[in-house]
Amino acid sequence: MFRDVVLPLLYGLLIFFGGMKLMETALQRMAGPMLAGWLSRATSAPWKGMAFSAGATALLQSSTAVTVLTIGLANARLITYGRTLGIILGTNIGTCLTTELVGLQIGRVSLPLLALSLTGWAVFVVLGERNQLAPERTRRMLSTMQYSFLASAGFALVMTGIQVMQSIAVPLRRLGVFQWFLDRSADSLWWGFLAGACLTALIHSSAAVISMAITLAATGVLPVEIGIAIVIGSNVGTCITAVIAAAGGASAGKFVAASHVVLNIAGALLFMPLIGQLHAASAWLSADNGAQIAHAQTLFNVTSSLLALPFCYLPIWHKKPPVSTPVAKSPVA
Repeated sequence: MFRDVVLPLLYGLLIFFGGMKLMETALQRMAGPMLAGWLSRATSAPWKGMAFSAGATALLQSSTAVTVLTIGLANARLITYGRTLGIILGTNIGTCLTTELVGLQIGRVSLPLLALSLTGWAVFVVLGERNQLAPERTRRMLSTMQYSFLASAGFALVMTGIQVMQSIAVPLRRLGVFQWFLDRSADSLWWGFLAGACLTALIHSSAAVISMAITLAATGVLPVEIGIAIVIGSNVGTCITAVIAAAGGASAGKFVAASHVVLNIAGALLFMPLIGQLHAASAWLSADNGAQIAHAQTLFNVTSSLLALPFCYLPIWHKKPPVSTPVAKSPVA
C-alpha cells in the first residue's frame, strides 16, 4: 500500500504544491506590487470589488493572497466594510479558474509545457542580463516575460502532480480503502462535506483537495455527487487561513475573517440540499465526471456570491473600520 498509494500521493502532492507556489510567487512578483493600489481604487462599490477581486484571484491563483491583503487594507482603514464583503465574494469566484483548468484533464501536455516554459524563462533571463542598461520600459517588459514563463512552468508542475496522483486510483479501488467512506456517504453526503472541510483546513489548499476529488471522479473511484459535497466542504475549510491571518490583529481584520466564514458557511448550508440539482446542471455542461465537479464548483461559487452581493449594500456596511485607540490608564495615586 505504501508503494502503490502513499508514496505516489505524497510525491504528487509535493509536485502539486511546488507548482502552485511557483505559479503564485511568479504572478505576485509580476502583479502583486500594484495589487494594493488597484484594490483601493477599484472597489468603489461592492459589485466592482467582487469583479476586481475575482479577476485578481484568477490572475494570482491565490484567494489567500487577496484575502490577506484585504485584511491589511481593512486594518489600515483604507476600505469600508461593504467593500471588503464584495472582495471576499469575488475571491470565491476567481478561485474556480484553477479547478476548471484541472477539469479539462490536460495533464498529457504538462511535460512539454514545462520544457517550453523553462526554455522561455531561461531565454528572457539571458536577455535581461544583457539589457541591464536598457530603458526602464524594456527592462520591465523582460522581467514580466520571465515571470510569465515561470508561472506557466508552475502550472505545468500542477498538472504533472495531478497525473502522478491519478496513479493511486486503481490501488485504492483494489484495496477497498474508499468503500467505508463511500458506504457512509451513500447515506449522507455530509460525510463528503466533512471530508472536504477537514482536509482543506489541514493542508490549507482547497485547490489541492478539489483537484484530488476531480482526479478520483475522472477515474471512476469517486461518485460525482460525493465529489461535489467535498467541493462545498472545501469552500468552508479554506476559511481557516483568513481566521489565522486575522488572529491577534485589529477588529477590522477580524470582521473580514468572520464575514468570510459566515458567507461561506451560508452558501454551503444553502447548496448542500441542492447537490442533485448541481450535478444535473454540471452533467448538462459536460459528460466527463471530473469536469462535472469543476463545473459544479463554478456554479456553486458564482451563484452563492451573486445571491450574497445585495447584502453588501446595506447601510450598516457603508462606514470605514474604527480607529483602534489605546485604553486610557487611571492615574496612580
